[in-house]
Amino acid sequence: MSVELILWLFSFASVMVLVGLTAYQLICLSDLEYDYINPYDSSSRINAVVLIEYSLQAALCASFLVTLHWFPFLMMAPVTYYHVKLYMARKHLVDVTEIFRQLNGEKKYRMIKLAFYFCLFIITIYRFDFKLFFSYYFVELEYFMHLFGSVASQLFKNTQCIIEPL
Repeated sequence: MSVELILWLFSFASVMVLVGLTAYQLICLSDLEYDYINPYDSSSRINAVVLIEYSLQAALCASFLVTLHWFPFLMMAPVTYYHVKLYMARKHLVDVTEIFRQLNGEKKYRMIKLAFYFCLFIITIYRFDFKLFFSYYFVELEYFMHLFGSVASQLFKNTQCIIEPL
């Protein structure tokens, strides 16, 4: 299996986890809004997965950089920079006492992140399928050329070129 195929498998799994974590955070905020959960439980559940999300997203961005896939890297770099900026300013965690004031903003932020991760998911599926199809196709083509290459070279060994060079 090629390194690029392994990269897209890792990317597919990572983006699925990122979509799941963001949806989980959005569900926790919705439960808080409709009073199904108290603010302490909601903020502790969200804060438990924020660092996992940030580190997975940074690892995915770094893997695109290392393998020189520029489009996905440039697409993810601003989000990674924003996550690092939030982490350095200690604003990445949800505050229990401020959660009701920030509820609409936090929901919008996570909805935008969810839309971004869905776009990334579509790109990842496309590139993964593209790589899987063409790696299989070229392996079959290489096998075919290896199998029939010697026959073709024997057939055309004694033929002469009709077109003369200028």
